[in-house]
Amino acid sequence: MSARYVPVGWTRAKLAYDAVLLLAVATYVLLYLHLGPHLADPARPLDGPTLLMRAWGSAAFLLLTLALAIGPLARLDRRCLPLLYNRRHLGVLTCLAALSHAAAVLDWYFAFSPTPSLVALLSSEPVRPFIPFGLGALLILCLLAATSHDFWLSFLTPPAWKALHMSLYLAYALVVAHVGFGALQAATDPALALVVLASAALLVALHVAAGLREARRDAGIAPPAPEPPWVLAGPAEAIPEGGAVTIRPLRGEAVAIFRHQGRLSAVTNLCAHQNGPLGEGRVVDGCITCPWHGFQYRLEDGCAPPPYTERLATYRLRQVGGEVWLDPRPNPPGTRVEPVAVA
Repeated sequence: MSARYVPVGWTRAKLAYDAVLLLAVATYVLLYLHLGPHLADPARPLDGPTLLMRAWGSAAFLLLTLALAIGPLARLDRRCLPLLYNRRHLGVLTCLAALSHAAAVLDWYFAFSPTPSLVALLSSEPVRPFIPFGLGALLILCLLAATSHDFWLSFLTPPAWKALHMSLYLAYALVVAHVGFGALQAATDPALALVVLASAALLVALHVAAGLREARRDAGIAPPAPEPPWVLAGPAEAIPEGGAVTIRPLRGEAVAIFRHQGRLSAVTNLCAHQNGPLGEGRVVDGCITCPWHGFQYRLEDGCAPPPYTERLATYRLRQVGGEVWLDPRPNPPGTRVEPVAVA
């Protein structure tokens, strides 16, 4: 599997993923519109346009929370990996929900303005701080949705693309500020505040739990070998057949050591597609398979099988007794290294 520049490389899994997302969002918005009037304060009934604004706004917030929760969830429990495979589709849908919220706001408050609605929004008096927060978050979501295609991933390079898409956390902070300075100021019951606080707390807890797990894993950093720069990777028996262990030398990037048919091979832990954690993947059909999107690479040279062209940096290994030693100096991507037979 690799990048082919088509609008969407539709698969059965992607169609099912998108169908579930669309159905869930449509159901949520319809239920919100139906139940909202019954749950509102009778002294302050909500009109239809306001309900629609809140329905799309809350849907976008919950979708954004889910998008940020999937990463740590997948690290804590591999059963959540299917949610990760097409997370970019979730991101695009989140952007569309946010745009629907913004369109509902402009249509209700500025539909009859003599000036363009966006200009009227930005120049309205008095200045409302929640407006720039919301617009900032919307611009980030639009930017990330527009660059979600694999063309941009290849054009910007995976590290730059990943750094750009980390701004999703900034968008979340802006959304929380948008809600805090906006809807929460007029709220008459604590429900909205509880939802926002619970969502933010859940995200923080998931990321802390995933970070602690990674820290425990990194605590096993390979000690220096008697013959530098080789480092001890651990016993060969600790590497599962068809799987890998991840080693993070004191200097250099993390390395994934795979075992396949009784032989060991080492490649960078970063997938050439989106820098996914290859060490959490498995060997499928004789190829290292990334757990995020299924990109595959040969064990001996880190090259994707033809006709694909992605390549990984490879590393030298050797076995002394029952211990595996790693040379942390990476070979150029695509360099063949003969696998080490397990003694």
